[in-house]
Amino acid sequence: MSPLVRALAIMAIALATAAPSADARSWSWLGVRIRDLSEQEVEEISARHGIREGFGVVIVEVIADTPAARAGMKSGDVVVAFGERPVVETRLLQRLIAAAPVDREASLTVLRAEGRRALNVRLTTMPPAVAGERVAAEFGFSLREPSPPAEPGGPRPTRALELSGSGSALPTVGAVSKGSAAEKAGLEVGDVIIAVAERPIVTGDAAREALAEREPDRPLPLTVRRGDRRLSLTLSP
Repeated sequence: MSPLVRALAIMAIALATAAPSADARSWSWLGVRIRDLSEQEVEEISARHGIREGFGVVIVEVIADTPAARAGMKSGDVVVAFGERPVVETRLLQRLIAAAPVDREASLTVLRAEGRRALNVRLTTMPPAVAGERVAAEFGFSLREPSPPAEPGGPRPTRALELSGSGSALPTVGAVSKGSAAEKAGLEVGDVIIAVAERPIVTGDAAREALAEREPDRPLPLTVRRGDRRLSLTLSP
């Protein structure tokens, strides 16, 4: 797995559905960062736990004060089942989580060094900012966290920082997945997003909220600034 693919896999936080008909604002939320197992990890887990190869998704991080944290999930857990369904890769786990109702207990089976354990989790509705990240991931890109303001007496803030008007830099594209809708549309790392579907964007949070309102099965119009140029791009679902 290449570093970029791995980064985009880990970026898929929240475990929301990839189903085109879903409304991003009603996605269910577990609250973890995940990735697929490497080939070496699959072999080790298969030998240690006696399961056949091809099972499992790694929990990279458990976000504080989320359903996953309250259920006792830990970084390093390997999820091998959701309810009665075996879990073989991240997209399947995302769909299973999405199909589960909120505010009702669901069962996750995880593998740890000490063995197999069943955890009960009560899912909640995904926050809009997280849903926006999820929509971006569906189209194959992620947003970079803004750089902190310059120290007093240091270099002048960037033009993006000045334009924000609030001390928060405009959202910048941090990663683009190879072969994704984002790459095919011409989106590049470093592009500054200044509008989502003609909605002006001045902060990262505003970009995420605007993305959360978009449906993954419909085109995503973006206006970006690349150097001195202003470009209009449309990402196909």
